[in-house]
Amino acid sequence: MAPRDPVIGSAAVRVRVTSLTRRYGSVTALDDVTLAVPPGRTALLGPNGSGKSTLLKILLGLTRATSGQIEVLGIDPARDPLAVRARVGYMPEDDAHLPGMTAVELCAYGAELAGLPPREAIERAHAALFYVGLDDKRYLPVEGYSTGLKQRAKLAAAIVHDPDLLFLDEPTNGLDPASRDEMLALVADLKTRRGCDVVLSTHLLHDVERVCDHVIVLASGKLMADAPLRQLLGENDGRYTVRIKGDPDAFERALRARGCTPEKALDASRSTWLVVPPIGARDLDAVWQSAADAGVQVRQLSSRTASLDEAFVRMLT
Repeated sequence: MAPRDPVIGSAAVRVRVTSLTRRYGSVTALDDVTLAVPPGRTALLGPNGSGKSTLLKILLGLTRATSGQIEVLGIDPARDPLAVRARVGYMPEDDAHLPGMTAVELCAYGAELAGLPPREAIERAHAALFYVGLDDKRYLPVEGYSTGLKQRAKLAAAIVHDPDLLFLDEPTNGLDPASRDEMLALVADLKTRRGCDVVLSTHLLHDVERVCDHVIVLASGKLMADAPLRQLLGENDGRYTVRIKGDPDAFERALRARGCTPEKALDASRSTWLVVPPIGARDLDAVWQSAADAGVQVRQLSSRTASLDEAFVRMLT
């Protein structure tokens, strides 16, 4: 799960970190971390204190590593942080607007800080706000926005200079379900519409499953996983979802008699079961035979992959 030397082609890697360590006095925030961020949408996961924020600060050139090598888009952020920030966008978790600024002023200011001339900065600001759906509110002070609108304004400010890579820190925090769906749709669209690769730092695993291709997991400063999402979950975890019509008690008894393990019923009526066939069983004969023995109909039989929640807990325990 956590390769010591990621085998992604150098030309494709957006971020490469090798043997990265960061200490704050006696506390080790990152401990000999080696990882590679490929093109696409990558999730950065980990519990509080795992080192996610420290890693992002190092990648942005806001703090230095104690030891190790770092490249962001081929640039060492410790040597040339301004070059990194000219090509990287950052949407922080906390509010980042300046009091009294309208959304268009905030975005234009950010664009100028990234090196764009004033006229181009204002043009880019209007375009970015249109992209995130704030064109009709661009002349209103950001401090008066709702939480959802503030998140959109932060995203617009992060992409206003047309970055090649975007760091998003908890972009759906505090959003209602509709606003959350809209934000995730924008995140998913960034690569296709704007050619922008994304690193999404979040604790909401469902968001990761919806929009990310690759997952990096940190815990207590150590790298626990650096792999494609599909590989992390596995194609199949050996369990099957079986939905029946008929007597659930008879079906459970028949499953056990055939060497199957009915782990649990998934609904109140006990018509849907999570089943593990016997080891070495040919296809799913034992499940079908159990249904015949119990005189029940099989309405659904499908393989089941682990959820990201399960994979995450498994890595941390």
